[in-house]
Amino acid sequence: MSGTERPLRIALVAPVAQQIPPERSGSIESVTALLASGLVARGHDVTLYAAGSSDTPARLHATFPRGYHEDDALWPWELCELFNVAAAVEQAQHAARFDLIHAQAEYAPIALAFARVAPVPIVQTVHHWPSAPEVALWSRYPEAPFIAISDAQARQLRGLNVAGVVHHAVDVDALPFGATPEDYVLFLGRFAEGKGVLEAIAIARRAGQRLILAARENDYYRERVAPHVDGEHVLYQGEVDRAGAASLLGGARALLYPVTADEPFGLVVAEAMACGTPVAALDRGAVPELIDGGVTGAVLQTPERLADALPAVMALDRSDVRARAVERFHPDRMVERYLTHYARLAADAGRS
Repeated sequence: MSGTERPLRIALVAPVAQQIPPERSGSIESVTALLASGLVARGHDVTLYAAGSSDTPARLHATFPRGYHEDDALWPWELCELFNVAAAVEQAQHAARFDLIHAQAEYAPIALAFARVAPVPIVQTVHHWPSAPEVALWSRYPEAPFIAISDAQARQLRGLNVAGVVHHAVDVDALPFGATPEDYVLFLGRFAEGKGVLEAIAIARRAGQRLILAARENDYYRERVAPHVDGEHVLYQGEVDRAGAASLLGGARALLYPVTADEPFGLVVAEAMACGTPVAALDRGAVPELIDGGVTGAVLQTPERLADALPAVMALDRSDVRARAVERFHPDRMVERYLTHYARLAADAGRS
């Protein structure tokens, strides 16, 4: 058993917005599903606190039969998340069941409130780019350990107890290699300010490339994006499920990721590269950590420079892109790194 001397008893607390793994989009849920499966495969005793509709080899504790995105009666969402964390803490108190609790926080590290009353360490992972006021508030619990999802995010958590950094993984087996791309570049993500969809349209037009947009329709799409969709040069695919996303990613000549707001990771970047599809991205947040320039894509400062570099990005060897992504973002790598941190935190708690 790599990384630990004995099986660990781990409570893995997921968001209870939707099932694990998600049917459609949901990077936190996707990564949590891979982590739970990988830990169980290595012989660890894992209890997953998630919606009852989840499918996992771990022991499932369902605080709610369905997630609050699936059941309109489950509001406010904050209370649902609080109840889910509390269930793990209560079992840790009453049954001495766990060596540690790892809470995956969709919006805020709600589990911090239990840091001093839980009998085992509670490890926090947040999945957004935290602001300075947020970090200042979280510093009321300076001893509570965080595991960041990128070095860039770890720098934002300065002043907190960052126990380590672990990059996300992707399900490389569910992301087949696309050796021969089709005639389009792709934007796959959310339609929102900062996600770069308008920049992607401008880049594709400047580079003379056909662009497919794949995301759920919302007000931002209707008001800002739809006027640019002409059905010929810019096409709207709509929201796709996981198989549909893999197909689009594998068929694209390149993924455009011109985010204009800092991101703590960017799972779709790793997913694209796992399909052999290179990525053209702007230099924001964790992006430079994910893309190896000249091998898996390009990271540049402006949309104009990105458009000019797009032909070179599309010409990269797709088998090299795939190989590097498997090396860096395979689930085994993520699980082993988490286990290293888990074992150290559990051992430190035992000594103290």
